[in-house]
Amino acid sequence: MDNRETDTRRRKFLTVATAGVGGVGLIAASIPFVESMSPSEAAKAAGAAVEVDIGPVGPGMLLTVEWRGKPVWIVHRTDQMLDLLGKHDNQLADPQSKKLQQPEYAKNATRSIKPQYLIVIGVCTHLGCIPSYRPDMAPADLGSDWSGGFYCPCHGSKFDLAGRVFKNMPAPRNLEIPSHKYLSDTHLLIGKDGKSA
Repeated sequence: MDNRETDTRRRKFLTVATAGVGGVGLIAASIPFVESMSPSEAAKAAGAAVEVDIGPVGPGMLLTVEWRGKPVWIVHRTDQMLDLLGKHDNQLADPQSKKLQQPEYAKNATRSIKPQYLIVIGVCTHLGCIPSYRPDMAPADLGSDWSGGFYCPCHGSKFDLAGRVFKNMPAPRNLEIPSHKYLSDTHLLIGKDGKSA
């Protein structure tokens, strides 16, 4: 065998091997770059839907869960609470929920899919404070025109048990209703639209 033929084979082998190693190196170096363009796990979690078991939430109770870094309240309204909702529409800033603060399927008198459950983001629409849940008739210092709901102690905004703001309050809009759907009678998915699974 001629030395030239051996050198040519060796050159071809070394060229192919070098190109192969370079290609593998290029792919290995590009993986972190491509992954850096994907959303982080924290970002994915921040927007991910949250499944909630509402079975333990008894009538009159409020359950707080976190979704997208905000508190979401799930209130199991009693029949008495529901009866109060239609009795003070003339005192509300947006009684028909015409402003876009809820999905279309929650644009009704109870602002919900199932009347007994209110699912609402617990952040005041004025400056982002967290109102307190005051389900019973308000004490005299909050005014006799208010039959209970949510009260923001920061600047005095009052909301009814459907999260609708009263007139002449600092809060300009009703509390926001997040997208949600029921997976079953006792399981709720917050962050996905729909009346049912």
